Amino acid sequence: MNLPSNIELIAVLSGIACVTGLVLVVVAFVGTSRPARPGGSSVLRRFWVGNGTSARERRAHQTLLVGAVVLGAVAFLLTGLPVVGLLVAVAVPGVPWLLGTGRAERRAINRIEAIGEWTRRLKDVSGTGQGLQQAIIGTVSTAPEQVDEEVRLLAARLAAGWQGRAALLAFAEEIGDPVCDQVVAALILHLTDRGERLGDVLGAIASAAAAEVVTRREVEAKRAQPRFAVRFLTGMTLLVLAYGLVNPDYMEPYGTPDGQLVMVLLGAAFVALLAWVRSMSLPPRPARFLAPPDREEALR
Repeated sequence: MNLPSNIELIAVLSGIACVTGLVLVVVAFVGTSRPARPGGSSVLRRFWVGNGTSARERRAHQTLLVGAVVLGAVAFLLTGLPVVGLLVAVAVPGVPWLLGTGRAERRAINRIEAIGEWTRRLKDVSGTGQGLQQAIIGTVSTAPEQVDEEVRLLAARLAAGWQGRAALLAFAEEIGDPVCDQVVAALILHLTDRGERLGDVLGAIASAAAAEVVTRREVEAKRAQPRFAVRFLTGMTLLVLAYGLVNPDYMEPYGTPDGQLVMVLLGAAFVALLAWVRSMSLPPRPARFLAPPDREEALR
């Protein structure tokens, strides 16, 4: 296996620049799964940590990044083609991203259903005559699994002396769904006017949440076809790439600098196509109407 020449090195750098530009375009077009936080860390740190909401998800993201570097280097050593190594490195984190289409939406639907169940339990507990904050703390032991961590954190903040409004707004921010915003808005209004119809309002919101779950699941089922297309195209791409890795004759036309440039252009176009098809299968992000809490005033 010959070491790459200066021309091939130029092709490598050109390929890295093209794919990096493509990644930036895809990120700008598709967006991220979580909103940016004020005063957040640097771009490199966010790239390393990822958008995971738990330590397990962040570790999985970091494992993918390390695996991308290792497998990309192995692919380069096996084929002697730097762009193949680059494409393999992009494919390692990219394939789970493509195949995971719909997972976030299913998780959001399950969380809405859990919010509806928690709202009903809060209605029952508050109907016994307890104050709202005590009723919220009383629902910790029976909170649904999908929102158990957020409910426990809400109860802990209330017990630690946070203002009720700030704690509830922080809870809504962590859930990040307009259905939860409706529940929190009703609870905040109750903290202000101490109305006697809180149970009726919570019951109505819980019923609306159940209807929202049914609607979203119907829409989710209709998105199955474009998501199958994404998975099919991804699988075919992996098969072609694997065939090229084990068959040097198949990759021989790409062994020249011009061939490497063609491979970069074809790979960039195909990745852009997959990202576009994936974006078509994703629902629009639901619009929320509650603002994040003011952390400085939470303990006042």
